Amino acid sequence: MDTPRRLFPSISSLRALEALDRLGSASAAAEELALTQSAVSRQLQTLETQLGVQLILRDKKRLALTPVAQDYVAEIRQGLNQIAQASLKLHVAPVGGTLNLAILPTFGMRWLVPRLPDFARLHPDITINMSTRLRPFNFSSEPFDAALHFGEPDWPGTERLLLKVERVLPVCAPSLLPGGAPDDPRELLKLPLLHIQTRPRAWQDWFKQMGVPHTGALPGTVHDQFTTINQAALHGLGVALLPNYLIEQDLATGRLVAACKDPVETMGAYHLVWPSSKSEDPTLRHFRHWLASQAQNDETLPR
Repeated sequence: MDTPRRLFPSISSLRALEALDRLGSASAAAEELALTQSAVSRQLQTLETQLGVQLILRDKKRLALTPVAQDYVAEIRQGLNQIAQASLKLHVAPVGGTLNLAILPTFGMRWLVPRLPDFARLHPDITINMSTRLRPFNFSSEPFDAALHFGEPDWPGTERLLLKVERVLPVCAPSLLPGGAPDDPRELLKLPLLHIQTRPRAWQDWFKQMGVPHTGALPGTVHDQFTTINQAALHGLGVALLPNYLIEQDLATGRLVAACKDPVETMGAYHLVWPSSKSEDPTLRHFRHWLASQAQNDETLPR
């Protein structure tokens, strides 16, 4: 197939367009690309001339993408990521391959990382690169081979492996419960509650499971990560509803005490999720099969 040269724009001009779309301003795109704003503008003008299509809306000093350009960027972004990853592998690719993994910060650090030495022992030639992600993302726009995900994965074109059903327990510093855990969970409504930003209804759901329906808003402070909320609980700022894998050491040492007798299983679970197109990738397959042996083995962590 003899494709016209004009349909093969330069990587530099495509990167400028993608950065403008993602970052929202020419100045931010220029900073990321280590260029001047005028250089970014020239790259975009060259791209428009080459393709013969208006891609940029120019309003004084502000640049924005036309609807056609937004659709175009959505198509080329995955290609740019694939080129970057392929180029990186030329320099750092180990014999067994590289796996780029998106992880949830607390679950990744407290559940996955302690287990990784076993994987490294079995597959010393495979390198795992990890980056934390708290917000939903698209595999086509991020250079990941797989991701650790909580909840019901709703990515189209993906497959998943169940890793761990989550059980949560309300805990706090001993000073908040000098008489021990109350017999009636309603008593916890009298204490300050610590909420996590990504699960705003966690406490309502827990009280409902305890037979204490509470439809109204619950007072308390909001935290963005489990590690932050754990520290708040340790310092006596309130009662936190935390996964048992996170608090077992603090409970064993007495730094935290249970505000209820037994953990409660939540509606969500942790999964490994990967694009169906990567299912036969040998590096991912090795990692997936090893991770399956660790799934649901959640009572104790490696020491």
